[in-house]
Amino acid sequence: MNINIILVSGNLAKTRTISLTGLQLSIAGLLLIALAAILALGLLPRLSPPSAAANIFGAKDEAFYLRESLNKMAAKVGQMQAQLHRLDALGERLVKLAGLKPQEFLFDQAPGAGGPFSAGSAREINFAELGERLDALTRGLEQRSDRLSVLDAWFTASQGPKQLIPSALPVQTGWYSSNFGWRLDPFNGQNAFHEGIDFMAEPGTPVSAAAGGVVAYSDYHPQYGNMIEVDHGNGLATRYAHLSKRGVKTGTVVKMREQIGEIGNTGRSTGTHLHFEVRQQGAAQNPVRFLQLPG
Repeated sequence: MNINIILVSGNLAKTRTISLTGLQLSIAGLLLIALAAILALGLLPRLSPPSAAANIFGAKDEAFYLRESLNKMAAKVGQMQAQLHRLDALGERLVKLAGLKPQEFLFDQAPGAGGPFSAGSAREINFAELGERLDALTRGLEQRSDRLSVLDAWFTASQGPKQLIPSALPVQTGWYSSNFGWRLDPFNGQNAFHEGIDFMAEPGTPVSAAAGGVVAYSDYHPQYGNMIEVDHGNGLATRYAHLSKRGVKTGTVVKMREQIGEIGNTGRSTGTHLHFEVRQQGAAQNPVRFLQLPG
């Protein structure tokens, strides 16, 4: 089947005739059906007015800005949490140094807060205000951290000299067998001055430094046997004699109550014990006077 289409126009000098065969008509019909299906399914892009496109891009920009703001705030919160942990540790240390009760300053717990709620004065806070408050809080934490660090350094410096006074017992178990002063020498029975005190204890009992300092001598002595001398500064020194073992070498820095050796029976000794001396400017002092001091 053929169809003749006659075109008539004022621009044409004469009419034109287009002949369509049956196959051409079938193809055209299929194309029209396919185009209608595409439009019905929305597969072709729809043209939006310029204002709608601008709104889409504006929404994307706003979402990106909000996300960036949240990321920055989250980073600030993380920094503040780290600072809070450091402040908690400093606070607990200062409480101990000041001799206060730990239960009165619970740094790991949030302080109590409360009060009536006034709906009339309540208002929402925007991102800009929240960011400003976080910045101010961060600066405040940094200032407080610096002040607490200075205070901690001051407390440490004030407590430091106490750690250099030989006031800690060198042996935690045992008892005095011989005091400081005049006595009968155990070897020859003559009246002789005993320049320290003796602690009786089991062989191998740990011996610790009575105060912090630097080991000035760690060797075998004909009279003292295995002996360690610790220099505490300001002319103060302590001696630990008749040891079975010496655990530190000359030049070693030791802390108060740090183990430096073990009790033994070496040198001029009649039995297992620790001979302990305190010397000031080289002169022997009664160790009991120092051991009774708070350390």
